[in-house]
Amino acid sequence: MNKGKLFLIPTVIAENTETNVITEQVRNVIKSLDYFLVENIRTARRYISKLKLGVPIEELQFELLDKNTDTSTVEKLLSPVVRGRNVGIISESGCPGVADPGSIAVASAHQKGIQVIPITGPSSILMALMASGFNGQSFTFHGYLPIDKKDRIEKIRSMERDAQKLNQTQIFMDTPYRNQKLFQDVIKTCSNGTMLSVARGITGVNELILTKDISNWEKTKIDLNKIPTIFSIHA
Repeated sequence: MNKGKLFLIPTVIAENTETNVITEQVRNVIKSLDYFLVENIRTARRYISKLKLGVPIEELQFELLDKNTDTSTVEKLLSPVVRGRNVGIISESGCPGVADPGSIAVASAHQKGIQVIPITGPSSILMALMASGFNGQSFTFHGYLPIDKKDRIEKIRSMERDAQKLNQTQIFMDTPYRNQKLFQDVIKTCSNGTMLSVARGITGVNELILTKDISNWEKTKIDLNKIPTIFSIHA
């Protein structure tokens, strides 16, 4: 029996941008599937509905694959694929497998000899790097920074040292309601000559991407509160 395939299906990273950022390839792949592993079932159902593909949502099977999903559950979720059924993974935002729990299913699929097919779509991390003007050949994504202030400051200092020593772009983020505080911590911690790129609300109506050195950021007012933002620093 031939095994099924695992499709990594991107979704929007900003509200009401399906028309602009979701390709025809993504739409065609979704129309070909009836089984999905998703980070949030409600969000995934709404996303597919907004694509207006003519697919009866009630006939689709959605199974939860989030940060709490353990290895044994992943095994069960992929068992239909081993028997020949195709499946799509849909993240809460952007591309599955990148800063996303979908990666555990991808790793398991490789172990089982299941073909993994990534589909092109919006990635806030990559798009922030593209627009930063920083080194795109050597970069590190750190994900969320520590919540504890002392640990967070030390992490910022460590990233700045790596940016200087390695000529490497350092990319990081936080939950939207902590963005403004994180921005202030970066401004207060980094040297005046260090470059900071702020990519706010990528692809959305609030999109704003600016790159300046710290001394110029100190003179700049910017509202990042509750808006998804990617930060990058470089020497």
